[in-house]
This record gives sequence, structure tokens and C-alpha cells, in this order.
Amino acid sequence: MQIIDPLYTTGMTDQQRGWFYAEYERAHKDEVIGFLLALILGDFGAHHFYLRRDTAGVLYLIFFWTGIPAILGFIECFFMPGRVRQYNAAQAAYISHEILAHSIPYTEPAPAVSLCPSCHSSIEPSASFCTHCGAAITHTQLSTQSAI
Repeated sequence: MQIIDPLYTTGMTDQQRGWFYAEYERAHKDEVIGFLLALILGDFGAHHFYLRRDTAGVLYLIFFWTGIPAILGFIECFFMPGRVRQYNAAQAAYISHEILAHSIPYTEPAPAVSLCPSCHSSIEPSASFCTHCGAAITHTQLSTQSAI
């Protein structure tokens, strides 16, 4: 797995970070494959399709019979590692943005607080006596009414 800039995973929980790495592993492209596609199949625009640049790929397919895309493909094979890195950085930024934008931050639930009926000081929910005034606490459960 490639090392990814921690900038993309800043502010993520461990679960979000795991989700990010799983999505990035699926979406990233390899520089060597991009280079070889441009070198070998550059005449047909395969390297453009590889980076999801479909318009350029279609233009290469339309004009492959002229030989011009073959020359351009050979020249572009030397630029492919940089283009693949740009593509991967854009994918990482997009995945990071989507994970952070659609995640609801987790907050710990607030502890239940009970009040003494006599002195109104806070007591533990399971206490039998108030630690402040010593009054006996009776715990009554709320009855739930069934919906009609």
C-alpha cells in the first residue's frame, strides 16, 4: 500500500480512517501501469481511459489511424507518473471530504442524573439515600403507554 499524506486523515476517528484507507485502496491508480499503457497502448488512448479522462481517450480512438496519437502517447508516457500522482491526490481529497462531510461526530452519552426530591441535589441513579440530606430515595419506573 502506498503511503498517503496524513493531511487527508486529520480529524478522523479510527473507524473513519479505516474506511478512508479501504476506499483509497480501491480508487487509487498505479504509476507503472499508467506508464506502460501510455507506452504500449498510447495510440488508442488507453492511458487516458485509465485516469478516467474519457474525452481525451475517445479523441485518441477517433484519430488513431493517423499515427499522431501514437507519437503523443510516447511523449505522454514520461508525464504519466506525475498525472497518476495528481489523480491519486484528487481521489484522496475527494474520499476524505466525503467521509468527513457525511459523518456524524460521535459524542458520549451524558450520564443520567437524578435529583433528590427533598433537597434537589444531584444523586447517583442507583442510590437509596441522598448523600446531602440523608432522605430515602424511592425509584419509580416510568410507565409507558401503548400507542393507540
